[in-house]
Amino acid sequence: MPAQVCPFLMFAGRCEAAMTLYVALIPDSRILDIRRYGPGEAGPEGSVMVASFALGDLTVMCSDSPVQHAFDFTPSSSLFVTCESREQLDELAEKLGEGGKVLMPLDNYGFSQRFAWVQDRFGVSWQLNLD
Repeated sequence: MPAQVCPFLMFAGRCEAAMTLYVALIPDSRILDIRRYGPGEAGPEGSVMVASFALGDLTVMCSDSPVQHAFDFTPSSSLFVTCESREQLDELAEKLGEGGKVLMPLDNYGFSQRFAWVQDRFGVSWQLNLD
């Protein structure tokens, strides 16, 4: 049996809000599974111990870490989305960029007629490209 590989995103208390935003914005996406911390467990009761969601055909795992870490997300790791229309790309750039930051604004960069790179309010980076 081949190894299964998927991205894993670790949040500090905002896992469910991030999943909800992502599956609402990316077509054919859905939350697959959520396991929550219970009473007396390592994390705050009700927070996400581990979850998985599908962004199109990509499965992503995530959690709310009960441990404070000296690191966060870095833009050098990002999710690359190929959009089918200019409207879809513009909407994703706008919605994912709200409360975050624009690393490369929507533009023609030569390698793409329309491209943007944004870091969302949760710290996750997205490269958005027009197919």
